[in-house]
Amino acid sequence: MNLTIERDLSLLCQSIAVAQRARDKGNHPFGSVLVDEHGRVLLEGENTVNTDHNATAHAESNLVRAACKQFDAATLAKCTLYASTEPCPMCAGAIFWSGIGRVVYALSENELYRFAPNSPDKLPLGCREVLKHGGRAVEVIGPMMEAEARQVHQGFWSPP
Repeated sequence: MNLTIERDLSLLCQSIAVAQRARDKGNHPFGSVLVDEHGRVLLEGENTVNTDHNATAHAESNLVRAACKQFDAATLAKCTLYASTEPCPMCAGAIFWSGIGRVVYALSENELYRFAPNSPDKLPLGCREVLKHGGRAVEVIGPMMEAEARQVHQGFWSPP
């Protein structure tokens, strides 16, 4: 296995662990990790929708807000955002405007919606579709590790 794929898989595992932490705190099970061009972890972002009482407090959006405060555009352009689940349209927009150059995700939005098929909050528009309309390219890789990423969602979206 080549080094890039090994690194991607390892960092996706880390994003899934962040998603579990979010779930353990009573939030939706989503997590993200930002790494620099050398694979060093710069930031992690948890979903805080429930604890912050903010429907826009998705893991990727939280991470992007923090990243933009700490790093310049040239640094972010060389970064990769790892997401436990495919970024939603809002988060894809945030990623685009932040200047982050690469996204790798574990669970596809299609697979996520299998957990909550009747949710009124579905906005089925993949991040590739959103990002392809931007004025600069953002590399998108995924889904990868869907079986592992599915586990953090098991039982969360079902009514009690």
